[in-house]
Amino acid sequence: MITRTVGVQPVGRAQLVEDLVRLGVAASQSILVHSSMRRYGPVEGGPATVVAALRDAIGPQATLVVPTHTANNSTTSDAFRRATRGMTPAEAAAYEASLAGFDPAVTSSFGMGSVAEYVRTHPGAVRSRHPQTSFAALGPDAAAWMAVHDLDCHLGERSPLGALYRADVGILLLGVGYESCTALHLAEYRLPWPPPRQRYRCYWQEGGTRRRVEFEAPRLDASDFALIGADLDTQPFVRSGRFGHGQARAIRLRAAVDFSVAWMRRHRRR
Repeated sequence: MITRTVGVQPVGRAQLVEDLVRLGVAASQSILVHSSMRRYGPVEGGPATVVAALRDAIGPQATLVVPTHTANNSTTSDAFRRATRGMTPAEAAAYEASLAGFDPAVTSSFGMGSVAEYVRTHPGAVRSRHPQTSFAALGPDAAAWMAVHDLDCHLGERSPLGALYRADVGILLLGVGYESCTALHLAEYRLPWPPPRQRYRCYWQEGGTRRRVEFEAPRLDASDFALIGADLDTQPFVRSGRFGHGQARAIRLRAAVDFSVAWMRRHRRR
């Protein structure tokens, strides 16, 4: 489904708005956006144009939300394990000592793409305060939806995803597949059996002081999201189409989470 674009003409703002309307994005519809410009670009004006088109399509009464996760801040993440693979214990300890603490006001997201970074740094953006799985939002509901993000609830009810579920926002997957769809993790918290738990360690920066934070939380699993997505694609609340030079999906978040809970109950082992 997803292809890289080379040697093609940049797409403009008006064309992106048309693409969003064809996907079913409507005025006053708040959206959670996962995006990879590498997969649907080039775009005239870069991520600023993408965000402008998104806000044109949803209008001033709706809120735009993006993930601004920082897996590189954690010693228990795959990102840390990849970075320290092959290091001696002393080298790994030195690498850990070099990790900057998370400051929601200034810390860049990691691997979330240029559109998410543009939203994060936009005047008026509000960011949730989780040191690993934060979100950022622009719009009238930004502050309310970003207000609660408990440390032991990466992507569950007491994270922005819980608020987005209650608001029944839309999801846009722009150039990315279901493996990037963070909302499906909310389904894991709603299973009749609890996910396994593990210890996490990351770093926080506050008042000029870097401190280590350790906590216990569910161990989440996206390994079957592509399989869930293949079945989601058959549902009436999922629409596929073009966005720029790539492919996109528009999904209703609440319906997708409810569907995924039922899917996981059938296919996942306790």
